[in-house]
Amino acid sequence: MLFRSFSVQAMAGIAVGGDLEAVVEAITAMEEVDYTVVVAGRFDVIVEIVAEDVEHLITIVGRIRDLPTVSGVELFTYLRLTKQTYNWGTR
Repeated sequence: MLFRSFSVQAMAGIAVGGDLEAVVEAITAMEEVDYTVVVAGRFDVIVEIVAEDVEHLITIVGRIRDLPTVSGVELFTYLRLTKQTYNWGTR
């Protein structure tokens, strides 16, 4: 079995000008997206993307931009992850 290395992570803020639920459903179905949140404010959706490399990240962002009613994507590429925990629900 071949294992792929995923060395690039980014958050993306996504603005939607139409059917929000359709966009959320399409993005959530992408295997590279591991976190999706509907938010209020400048963006409508925030997602975390895990990619193999920068070229893979560009491809994923292009797929998101191509979704109907997506009006903008702003990318926040991780330079260094300094803390990540998932124990907030188990204290």
